[in-house]
Amino acid sequence: MKIISVVGARPNFMKIAPLHFEFQKFSNSNVNHLICHTGQHYDEQMSKVFFDEFELPVPDFYLGVGSGSHAEQTAKIMIEFEKVLLNEKPDLVIVVGDVNSTIACSLTAVKLGVKVVHIEAGLRSFDRTMPEEINRILTDAISDFLFVTEKSGIQNLLKEGIDKDKIFFVGNVMIDSLVKFMPIIQTSNILYNLQLDRSDYCVVTLHRPSNVDNVISLKRLVDLINEVSKIKKVIFPIHPRTKNNLERFNLFYSLNHNTIISEPLGYNDFVSLIKDSALVLTDSGGIQEETTYLGVPCITLRNTTERPVTIEVGTNYLVGDNLDLAYELAEKVLKGDYKKGQVPELWDGKASERIVKTLMEKLTIYNL
Repeated sequence: MKIISVVGARPNFMKIAPLHFEFQKFSNSNVNHLICHTGQHYDEQMSKVFFDEFELPVPDFYLGVGSGSHAEQTAKIMIEFEKVLLNEKPDLVIVVGDVNSTIACSLTAVKLGVKVVHIEAGLRSFDRTMPEEINRILTDAISDFLFVTEKSGIQNLLKEGIDKDKIFFVGNVMIDSLVKFMPIIQTSNILYNLQLDRSDYCVVTLHRPSNVDNVISLKRLVDLINEVSKIKKVIFPIHPRTKNNLERFNLFYSLNHNTIISEPLGYNDFVSLIKDSALVLTDSGGIQEETTYLGVPCITLRNTTERPVTIEVGTNYLVGDNLDLAYELAEKVLKGDYKKGQVPELWDGKASERIVKTLMEKLTIYNL
């Protein structure tokens, strides 16, 4: 049985890595697991370092699609991935998350009659202005196996008419990586390098177009960061898109001296940084999950979240564009007044085991 897993952007790597290790347990049987990197994230700091840290092998296929509009990027991926599929004739394609690589490779595989697995299926923000939401909905509609991280995903898929026999609640593969690499994460020198003390700083990450592509929105966020930094030091690992816009809008030097700007960090250093922080302010999806698992308060600077369990069970607060509320919450959290949260069901580091076990059982039906 030949399986191709697709990675395209940073969040994909931490989700495919535990699956790859799990498939290696079957390497002496009739299972050949290959990795295709689309090149959607092509900056070395945004890509290669993650392959190294997750101990992933050199990708079997590299499409090198690079940047472009959503249409250009999706089209390039489909054209190049079709060549891989026609040449390799895999039995199964695995996609994760909600990036352009996810929908592009799913659609290409389905049209060639290759079965598709979507990991992290069923998540919904119910905001169709988000390109990721469109990718999620379409990928789920055409996938053969849908593996869900939280129970809201099951409800969403059933409401959309997905056959319940295709849906499997397995937990969160991203937490698998966090658990596996925690011993290495705990050896990180990032706090020493940045001259930080545990729980004496906040972390900010921003990258979503709705926040950083508009000068008014970005200026308001800079003002928020400056206000929070008056209470505690702020560490701001900066996404290339955000950095470019801060410079383009002449806002880069508006950040005050108590905010430390850093280049994008590798996985181990970044998780170490958020693990020991007092508070995280973010517009990321995955960081909402990591902070919930780690018990770190998180303020999400978005109007919607596709990960409601992080609010209902975890440590996450959703504030939308109400930055006055964001500051009020930050002030309370930094005084020690915040919800402690719990680890959601099945976020135990064994999601990849459940996924591979399910696939091995189900695929025998197809004699693969």
